[in-house]
Amino acid sequence: MTTTDRPDAKARFERPPAVHGPRGVLRDSGPQYLVNGLVGLIFAATGPVAVILAVGVQGGLDQRQIASWIFGVFFLNGVLTVVVSWVYRQPLAFLWTIPGTVLIGPALSHLAPAEVVGAYVVTGVLVLVLGLTGWIRAAMAAIPMPVVMGMVAGVFLGFGTGLARAVTDDVAIAVPMVVVFLVLTAWGAAARRVPPVVGALVAGIVAVAVTGSFRYEPDGASLFAAPVLAVPTWSWQAMVELVVPLAITVIVVQNGQGVAVLRAAGHDVPVNVATVLCGAWSVLAAGAGAVSTCLTGPTNALLTVSGERERQYTAGIACGLLAMAFGALAPLFTTLMLATPPAFVATLGGLAMLKVLQAAFVAAFGHRFTFSALVTFVVTASGVTVLNIGGPFWGLVTGCVVALLVERGDFRAS
Repeated sequence: MTTTDRPDAKARFERPPAVHGPRGVLRDSGPQYLVNGLVGLIFAATGPVAVILAVGVQGGLDQRQIASWIFGVFFLNGVLTVVVSWVYRQPLAFLWTIPGTVLIGPALSHLAPAEVVGAYVVTGVLVLVLGLTGWIRAAMAAIPMPVVMGMVAGVFLGFGTGLARAVTDDVAIAVPMVVVFLVLTAWGAAARRVPPVVGALVAGIVAVAVTGSFRYEPDGASLFAAPVLAVPTWSWQAMVELVVPLAITVIVVQNGQGVAVLRAAGHDVPVNVATVLCGAWSVLAAGAGAVSTCLTGPTNALLTVSGERERQYTAGIACGLLAMAFGALAPLFTTLMLATPPAFVATLGGLAMLKVLQAAFVAAFGHRFTFSALVTFVVTASGVTVLNIGGPFWGLVTGCVVALLVERGDFRAS
């Protein structure tokens, strides 16, 4: 993206560059961008979907309500991802807040689903209003980047440790994937033709087929999702318990990760516009009983893992289109994805995240704010939860306080 193409940083709402027509998008696309979009979708459609299923079952939602939730977070957010990635020519993947989903589980034990939906709507309005003020971009710019990347490193560390555990838990699946990935990474000429993650994906599919570990059991349910209109009920208890934590997970935790990984990849993220869209789309998704929309961190990291920066937006478009298909066929795809062995998903996600995790460590500990970045990393990786708000938020808060107390000279140098 050239200087003249970048969103206007001085305007309250960042203006997009000239929009490419369909021919321009096709010209910029390529196999590695399509694969990056596919890997991003596979990540979102496995572990995070399992979280939704677990929370839904724990909260007493029926199968139709859970399927509607999955439709909302994939199909509706997929539409948003395609449009915004195309318009801004950046890989801007919008999905849903996973920490926010975890918050919903305990709440459903004593709140009616309609009350939780009411909290979704109010959260969306709150995020929308904050986005309209134009303050979000300034607030994110005020936080030192090493501190933000320390938080990102703490969040993404789990992918690396998950990869190590997968290798020991399921050797037959994980080892072939790791070996192919390392061979392609070391063999530069081959890597230019077959990205290492693609090789690992193919090796994993072969390993799953050879070992017979694909456990698909058709349950006779409909292949196509049938969204259920969720009518909100207003409850002060739900507002007090859920709205502020959900808004924090969207704006600070999830959007903070998304902005950080995209900036690390060289993209000039339209922060205020993204916040406004997250708020508006959260209200829309609430109609299907879906948790709040966010600018996702891990998926955007996967979309930017390889290729030319100016063409990576096509990976976002591919991911959005695949998300729409997944949402429309949520019952079928959810069954298929959960039928793969856990080691396949953990290994693929871990290998894809290695470069991102490396870049996060370099950015966090390379020059300034190294001590506050370390504190942020430790608090984030600890997984502490205070006031129903998880470690990434408290890692950022602690890191900023430590930076102000201990590393004031780095603020002046910056």
